[in-house]
Amino acid sequence: MIKNVVFDMGQVLMYFDPDSYIARLGYTGEDAALLKREVFRSADWVSTDHGTKLPAQAAEDMCRRLPERLHAAAEELCCRWWQGEIVPVPGMAELVRELRAKGYGVYLLSNASSELHKYFHRIPGSECFMGKVVSADVKLLKPMHEIYERLYSDFDLKPEECWFVDDSPTNVECARCTGMGGSVFYNDAKRFRRELIEQGLDLTEE
Repeated sequence: MIKNVVFDMGQVLMYFDPDSYIARLGYTGEDAALLKREVFRSADWVSTDHGTKLPAQAAEDMCRRLPERLHAAAEELCCRWWQGEIVPVPGMAELVRELRAKGYGVYLLSNASSELHKYFHRIPGSECFMGKVVSADVKLLKPMHEIYERLYSDFDLKPEECWFVDDSPTNVECARCTGMGGSVFYNDAKRFRRELIEQGLDLTEE
């Protein structure tokens, strides 16, 4: 019996869109491509999620690869991208709130920097979460099996009583390998709701 639903954050609860963050700063063309590559697609970015570098340290390393004209933008994107608009995924806040109202446990398992704690409250439905495992805090990343095991141990959860949702098929498959069921999220809250109902959860059909 599923008693707990575990959510990824980016592209599940909220949209994470590097192109829009770059455009918001007024960059286009070659400069926009450079920023996307050297900030969001860099190993330094992953290091902030892993907790091996603070965002400010990662930004310094990114700037070493970028022309000086882009240094301020790189620092802004690496350290403060979340200060702009948070765009929720439609239907997910309502689902989270219904799950909690029906007595199910609701948890977060996210690859994110420690900055998440500064903006998570701005995501609709976040008030319902009973616990969070943030990769930077525990210095583990999905799809490492250890991060799922950390979730179970931190909140005294039985994996067979949990259902995980993530936009990454790899992360879902690795969650399954630790004993937790899961769904790949395809930007469709109604589809995910149906999948939970199929697993026996008491939810309103839409």
